[in-house]
Amino acid sequence: MKYLMIILLSSFSLLSAQKIGEMAPEKPNENFPDNSWGVDIMFGEGGFGLGTFYRQQFNRDLTGFIDLSFSESKDDKEIEYIDYFGQTYVIGKKNRVFLIPITLGVQYRLFADDITDNLRPYINAGVGPSVVLTTPYEKEFFNAFGDTQSKIAVGGYVGFGANFGLSKNNLVGINMRYYYSVLPGAGVENLEGRTRKNIGAFYITLNLGMMY
Repeated sequence: MKYLMIILLSSFSLLSAQKIGEMAPEKPNENFPDNSWGVDIMFGEGGFGLGTFYRQQFNRDLTGFIDLSFSESKDDKEIEYIDYFGQTYVIGKKNRVFLIPITLGVQYRLFADDITDNLRPYINAGVGPSVVLTTPYEKEFFNAFGDTQSKIAVGGYVGFGANFGLSKNNLVGINMRYYYSVLPGAGVENLEGRTRKNIGAFYITLNLGMMY
């Protein structure tokens, strides 16, 4: 009888320990609104840029998007100097070049089952046309737009980023992108005598928007 009591008490202790040590049930996945719209604040090799985007979620992992942006593109040989009066200038510069890409693409969420919904990393890629504008560098920045010339290029970008937070109303994220555009014909000249037909640029983009 003594041995039977010892066995029963030991079994009860083991069962109690297993019950106490059971893992809590996993928190269910968050369901975010399917649509989002907002602005992109871009920081790149060519300077500061702005854009806007619209996204539609197809399922938990896959989202389609269209975005539009405006930024300056500089030749990698450009060197800025500052004169005695604090004004910047570039020796040999002929034109300012601006890119306005319209990009249609998809975004794929990574590690959806391994990382909490508070951090939602993804990769994205898109293609589309780009309007390439040139203005004469010898003229003042805003006045030069009166002599704007335009060309159409074809390109797109690939990127990696993440959305942050659990808000169902506000979208906050960051995206690192590499844009690449190909210009037909003669290309464009940032610097005198240097024609660019292939335009590439890296941007760090802050995404701010709303979900609905």
